[in-house]
Amino acid sequence: MSRRGVLAATRVVVKVGSSSLTTTAGGIDPRRLRDLVATLAGARNRGAEIVLVSSGAIAAGLAPLGLRRRPRDLATQQAAASVGQGLLVHRYTEELASHGITTGQVLLTLDDVTRRSHHQNAYRTFAKLLEMGVLPIVNENDTVATTEIRFGDNDRLAALVAHLVHADLLVLLSDVDGLYTGRPTAPGSRLLPDVRGEDDLTTVDVGRPGDTGLGTGGMQTKVEAARIATGAGVPVVLTSAERAAAALAGDEVGTLFHPTGRRSSTRLLWLAHATRGKGSLVLDEGAVRAVGERRASLLPAGITGVTGTFVAGDPVEVVAADGRPVARGLVNYDSTELPALIGRSTRDLARELGSSYEREVIHRDDMVLLRR
Repeated sequence: MSRRGVLAATRVVVKVGSSSLTTTAGGIDPRRLRDLVATLAGARNRGAEIVLVSSGAIAAGLAPLGLRRRPRDLATQQAAASVGQGLLVHRYTEELASHGITTGQVLLTLDDVTRRSHHQNAYRTFAKLLEMGVLPIVNENDTVATTEIRFGDNDRLAALVAHLVHADLLVLLSDVDGLYTGRPTAPGSRLLPDVRGEDDLTTVDVGRPGDTGLGTGGMQTKVEAARIATGAGVPVVLTSAERAAAALAGDEVGTLFHPTGRRSSTRLLWLAHATRGKGSLVLDEGAVRAVGERRASLLPAGITGVTGTFVAGDPVEVVAADGRPVARGLVNYDSTELPALIGRSTRDLARELGSSYEREVIHRDDMVLLRR
């Protein structure tokens, strides 16, 4: 994809981080937010549909609560998000209205996009909002999300949303103007204008996530988000918020990550990148080969052990006897049921317990193989 292709994108997901929207004290910077909205309005005027994934809710809630920095404990983070989310969306709503644009808020948790019925509803919501000319503003539902059901960072959330809404482009806005081989201020560090695959990243030192103190991300999370998006066929431009207008106009700014794969099942992409298993199923070697090489469904006969607590429909890890990850999938049994079934054939189980037990533990359509 060329920069001219960036300009031709008709559905664009834009992600902006906390450090690009707030002051060092934690409050919303009106000028920064106004400039971003003007850029988004300009892209809309050129005919593009925009979905905005915006951090800043927790950061915006710090000053009203008298907090000097982002809290570490989940309960205080959720309290700050509760206060800050309303302030953030109110500012966006006012600024976008001045350009004649209606906005809608979409708060997501992992359950909204990994469980089949929830995922389908999320897609329909986005499709209807865009059809009606609304600019959706997306964030993780920090106020209610628990540690076990968090996306972890809005960079990854943005990559997954880009796939969910069938975007032509993902733009990640940061406090640096692109991907450098090292820290931008380090001697000899250089900007990479294009990344076409993993080989281009071999000399890159992305540092540690969360360096700014206001957000949860960093260059590490942005590169991982770019891997997710480009692996699903969505190109990514990474640049600074100050250069957002130039990036959306197709100018040679920032770093362009070229697509490396094709669009796949959205739900399986979420399953691979946005979930953690609530338990584990240990397989014998025959089942490992059947699942990993033949892409077969997982049956009780190939399971040798069960760990964790889960219910039917939850994501679980599928591992080999030595703990090596094999796959992740949505299980069809509760953790309390499975121990009595493992190692047995579905035919025997159906004969003894009824036809409802003649089913897979994980169907192949609900399972994604994990990279080693």
